[in-house]
Amino acid sequence: MSHPRLPVTLLMLSITLGQLIAIRSFAVPKGRAAESPDFFPVAVWYGGGKARAPMLEKVDATSAERWGKDLDQIKGVGFNTVKCWVDWATAEPKPENYQFENLELLLKLAEARGLRVVVQIYLDSAPDWVGERYPDGQFVDRSGAVIKSQASPGFCIDHPGVRAEIVKFLHALSERANRSPALYGWDVWSEPHVINWAEFPYLSNPEFCYCPNSQARFREWLKAKYGSLEAVNASWYRRFERWEQVEPPRSSTILSYTDYLDWRIFIDDKLAGDLKTRVEAIRSADATHPITSHAAVPGLFTSPTDGYGEPDDWKMAATADYFGTSLYPKHSQSTRPWPYTMIAAGLDFTRSSGHSYGKGFWIGELQAGQGVTGMRIAEPVVPHDLEFWLWQVLSHGARQISIYAWYPMSSGYESNGYGLINLDATLTERARAAGHVAQIIARNAADIRQCAPAAAQVGILYNRLSSMVGGAQPSLSKLGNAERDSLMGLHRAFFEEQIPVDFIHPEDVVQSRLSQYKVVFLPFPVMLSKNVGEGVARYVESGGTVVAEARLAWNDERGFSSDRVPGFGLDEVFGAREKLIRPVEQAKILIAPNANLPGLKPGDAVKAEAFEEDLEAASGVRVLAKFANGEPAIVEKKYGKGKAILVGSFPALSYQRQHDASTKRLLLALARAAGVAPEVEVSGAGTEEVEVRRLTSDRVQILFAFNHAQAPAQAAIRLKSPWATVGARDLTRDSEVPVQVTGGKALLEKSLAPGEIWVVKLIPR
Repeated sequence: MSHPRLPVTLLMLSITLGQLIAIRSFAVPKGRAAESPDFFPVAVWYGGGKARAPMLEKVDATSAERWGKDLDQIKGVGFNTVKCWVDWATAEPKPENYQFENLELLLKLAEARGLRVVVQIYLDSAPDWVGERYPDGQFVDRSGAVIKSQASPGFCIDHPGVRAEIVKFLHALSERANRSPALYGWDVWSEPHVINWAEFPYLSNPEFCYCPNSQARFREWLKAKYGSLEAVNASWYRRFERWEQVEPPRSSTILSYTDYLDWRIFIDDKLAGDLKTRVEAIRSADATHPITSHAAVPGLFTSPTDGYGEPDDWKMAATADYFGTSLYPKHSQSTRPWPYTMIAAGLDFTRSSGHSYGKGFWIGELQAGQGVTGMRIAEPVVPHDLEFWLWQVLSHGARQISIYAWYPMSSGYESNGYGLINLDATLTERARAAGHVAQIIARNAADIRQCAPAAAQVGILYNRLSSMVGGAQPSLSKLGNAERDSLMGLHRAFFEEQIPVDFIHPEDVVQSRLSQYKVVFLPFPVMLSKNVGEGVARYVESGGTVVAEARLAWNDERGFSSDRVPGFGLDEVFGAREKLIRPVEQAKILIAPNANLPGLKPGDAVKAEAFEEDLEAASGVRVLAKFANGEPAIVEKKYGKGKAILVGSFPALSYQRQHDASTKRLLLALARAAGVAPEVEVSGAGTEEVEVRRLTSDRVQILFAFNHAQAPAQAAIRLKSPWATVGARDLTRDSEVPVQVTGGKALLEKSLAPGEIWVVKLIPR
């Protein structure tokens, strides 16, 4: 169910850092025992009849026949799985009176047709008796406003009674569904937030949840972090005498920053802990089937300061067998359709959050039809959109895909939107196109499932703290969403050169999980935690190359400024400190004579953004570039076995916003100097917008070529292969493809029509 705000144990209190580390040691999801190595689920959302999620149609004497016809049509088009849903309000209308008729009928009908079933769970649609039994279990805004649930958003899981009812319900549901051989897996939380599926325009800047139970949980989180009330007082600059006096911050003051940072990080941990509660409740009666959850949108595009609670994708991925995302490139709430560069960045981000824990990802919702919100109607979704989106998510390493939805929405503000077929059950060309891709995936499932996306040589740090400089007053910045745009700018520079990248989390740095990367970029690193700074130093000392932008570790995780910038002793690692910083309309960086940066000449001018930070370089440090005033702008220092490079501006931000070729050349040059080289080369007339992705294993390599241009491209694609290639096959046409092998590289040639997608399997000797 598309999120309306797109940009955008029983007593367990929260998920801790130690638990996250421990979870990573179980890299193979517990549920994989139920996953066949030669089955790839491509599903459509279908809950029986035409009721929109999370609503359910009442089962009657005609249901089996009608639903059966729908399932026959779904299978006939080419899908092998359906994703149904269970909402708590319908399934438990009275305490412990479980009504699973819809689910049981759908499982029975699917089994008879050889279809598998993924079950989506909605707890936000909560039965009214929960509120009557636990009147103090309602959500509370920071203003003190109490939220009355009316079909949603349900009740706060921090209330012990509400949590116990949720766990009991999920156990009963799991026990019942696990009897069916048609069950494939679970999605236990659609688009996680503290509050889901409700908007409060009568509240000014709402933020959740400030109910007594959430506040008590926050205090327990603080006890675990600080150990004593005295330590909280010292950190927050307060004078609490009793723990009961400690509350989350509600307003912005000149002294309110450490408390705010703690509150926002607590919300991240709370969401991950709430997901863990759901996972464990399902797992209590089901030891085999995979369990997932999916974000409303990749966290790359959201803000951790959102008052409804935007999850940290990495913490969520650590908690379930899989974590994924919804993908609505033509959502009605978007100002325009997502460009292909944005889709690629978002999918790489979602993939990376699972990659950190040795996991894949699922697509919880993939847009099926035209985006509609009232009379806000987006551009039509055409058959090629479905083909492109399906191949894109597959090429990024998705392990399951669910298209939302089979029927258009039958009611509500999304009426007649987002459907793969028409509401009168007639098929569309979109449905046929999506089903055709599903059939190709099914035929090649064994090869696809043994592959993973080609390994990245470049890591890009995703650091949520940088969105919180200023504490409760992040609007003090004039740069807009600088962290997001910096991440996207770096991704884009390498994407355009067929160089895969991973986004990495601070925990990857802290746990020294960076050995695969030849270079790690720290974009917009204005607030870092001390342990991340120490991890950066370890990575460089052990032989890695780090490229950091301006104001590195200016603020620490408490919101305190470092005595020297870069902070945490990183001035010693990078061999320079901030001398002066000044705002500029556009920064201008001039390459020094002895820079020796590949693709750049002495005197070349490079554009950057927002600030020029004059650097005071230590002796023996190489100056790679200067500003127009002659002050060092980029410096490089050898540290241990590696190199640390400091850039006194924000080129990644600049490339996303200005897309200037000089900025891209700088970013690529810094990576190439660290040994980064593309494993895929694309040449030929009109190939400027050809994207190539690969899934690889020790036996299989599958290549995906997308021509994003509105003109044909004469593509010559050269790629390295870990084994001798003797042939190739076009998977979409099931035909042989000529391949030449010279110098350890395979050459494939194709005239790609505008918008054409080419999927080729390379065959080893």
